[in-house]
Amino acid sequence: MRSAKLVTAWLAAFLLVPVLVIGQPEVPVEQWTGKTILLVGAHPDDDAGRYGTLSLLQENGNEVYVLLLTTGNVGTKDPTMTRDRLSKIRRQEELNALAELGIPADHYINLGYTDGMVEFADKEEVVQRLVWHYRKIKPDVLFSWDPGHGYVRWHKTDHRAASYLSVDAARAAEWRLIFPAQIIHEGLEAHAIPEYMFYGGVEKDINTWVDITGHEEKKIKARSQHISQMSAAWNNYTGPSPDDLKPEDRKKFLERMKKIPMRDGKPMEGFRYYKGAPDGIGSGRK
Repeated sequence: MRSAKLVTAWLAAFLLVPVLVIGQPEVPVEQWTGKTILLVGAHPDDDAGRYGTLSLLQENGNEVYVLLLTTGNVGTKDPTMTRDRLSKIRRQEELNALAELGIPADHYINLGYTDGMVEFADKEEVVQRLVWHYRKIKPDVLFSWDPGHGYVRWHKTDHRAASYLSVDAARAAEWRLIFPAQIIHEGLEAHAIPEYMFYGGVEKDINTWVDITGHEEKKIKARSQHISQMSAAWNNYTGPSPDDLKPEDRKKFLERMKKIPMRDGKPMEGFRYYKGAPDGIGSGRK
């Protein structure tokens, strides 16, 4: 009986090995080159926590795109701000941030939905538009909010919608009989995305840490462009430069921007890496 239990335990441990290996990229992210990368988020600045990785990938010869669902036209507590004005401010902040990372302006896509309202939009329309861009860009890797791994991940409204719709679109994009007009009339092709890097999940699900050594300064400069969201300008927008802030507010803002997560003494960004069909993304399998 004891020997049978030992055999069972040994087999279980043996079978777990390939499962755990699958949870890691075969080639470390720091060595990726020649890939097409697409990050999908909800708002200008959703990509800010990933700027070190995006900078690294761009510098290493990958083609990096950022697609956001909303213009960010609601995210403010400034009583004098309007949606139209904030939309323009946040567009420029995002373009300035991407420029710091070396990502071309024409690699920025915004679908133009109203901030805070994506889950109330027509989901078929959102998925169809995402599928069009997936089939057009043909990403090798999709970065997106983590929809959850063996559970439903709670996110605030637009992040929640972005996490699920981005994955739903990935599934739809590979089937040629879904949105076939894109293929028949627009010359696109069905496209299967093979790899995924999910952000904004829970600590226990992170299985891939990216060493962004050498890209800290670019990350800091890029994040610092989002003044309307990450400084006292949230309550009273006075201009696009840190110099437009009061001295004490400028000091706090710049100190905050310089804080980068460290792991084992190195600047790191964590993700849940997944490789395979979209159907398995939230299954709980490693």
